[in-house]
Amino acid sequence: MHNDRIKRLVALQQKSQLRRDSGIVVVEGRRELKHCIAAGHEVVAVYHCPDLTGDVPGYGSPCYEVTREVYEKIAYRGSTEGIIAEVHPHPLTLTDLQLPRYPLVMVLEAVEKPGNLGAVLRSADAAPADAVIVCDPLTDLYNPNIIRSSIGAIFTVPTVCCTSAECIQYLKTHDIQVLTAQLQDSHPYYATDMRRGTAIVMGTESTGLTQAWRDAADAHIRIPMRGLLDSLNVSVSAAILLFEAVRQRENCAVG
Repeated sequence: MHNDRIKRLVALQQKSQLRRDSGIVVVEGRRELKHCIAAGHEVVAVYHCPDLTGDVPGYGSPCYEVTREVYEKIAYRGSTEGIIAEVHPHPLTLTDLQLPRYPLVMVLEAVEKPGNLGAVLRSADAAPADAVIVCDPLTDLYNPNIIRSSIGAIFTVPTVCCTSAECIQYLKTHDIQVLTAQLQDSHPYYATDMRRGTAIVMGTESTGLTQAWRDAADAHIRIPMRGLLDSLNVSVSAAILLFEAVRQRENCAVG
C-alpha cells in the first residue's frame, strides 16, 4: 500500500480533481474494460490479482500484479474480478456525435447522483438510445460509481457533457424535438409522438428542469402517477420513456 503507483490509483478513484488534472480515470472489471477498449479509449496500465483473475489477456499496456490484500484495498466494489486499469479517455463533444436520421437522445440536466446516471446509461444502452447528453453535470462522467453502476455503458453509449444552452442549440439545429418530463402543463407520455427525431429531457428529482428547458420544449410529457406519491426515481422514469419511444418506432416499422 506504500507503493507510489498504488497510492496514485487510490487517489484517482477518490478525487475527481486529480482525474481532471491528470486526464486519467480508473476502470474496474473485465466487462467494463472490454467496453472501454472497444470505444477507443487508451489503457495506460493494468493491475490484477492472480488469485482472482487467473490469466490476464494482453491489453497492450504495462500489467502489474498485486496481492489479494492490496487488491481488496484498491477495489472500488465488493464483488470484483480482480482487474483494474488506469485509462486515458477520449471524451466526445456534440460535434463528434454521428446520429441517424431520426435519433433518440436522452438528455439529463444537472445530474448529481452517480448511481442515477449509471442506471440511466444502462437503460440507454438497452433501448438503445443513440446518445446521452449530460448538461451542466454536478459529477464527472468517469466517477468510479458511474462506471460501476452503468456496468460499462458509459463506454457503449455515445455520451457528451455540455451546457444546457449548447445542447438546446444543437437539438434545434438538428431538428430534434425536445420533450421535457415535467408534471406541470404536460400530457401523458404515451399520447406523444416519439417516432421522429426526439430528445427526452429530464431534470433532478428535487428541483426538476430549469426554465430554459421548459421554454425550449416542443412538448411537455409526464408519467401518470396512480398512487399517493408524485414522482419516480429519475432512472426509472428514463427507462419508461425510452422504451415507449422504442415501442412506437417498432410499431411504426411493423405497420
